[in-house]
Amino acid sequence: MSEREMAKQIIDQLPDYKISKLLYILKGIQLDDEIEDDIFCENLAKQYLEDTEHDTVSFEEALKEAGLSVDDLQD
Repeated sequence: MSEREMAKQIIDQLPDYKISKLLYILKGIQLDDEIEDDIFCENLAKQYLEDTEHDTVSFEEALKEAGLSVDDLQD
């Protein structure tokens, strides 16, 4: 039995008055994950903005690296 199945089995056995408390805990865990993702993205953006030496690649070079040409982009 997987951990998810075990958790569902335990939840099914809980009385209704405990379900609301469990929901608060689960929502808190979910919120923590979203906050961690936001913090990671903010730090990544901050590092990029603080980096004064940005490597740039022209559009044509990017196409070449991808094995494409401008003609490949047209319908």
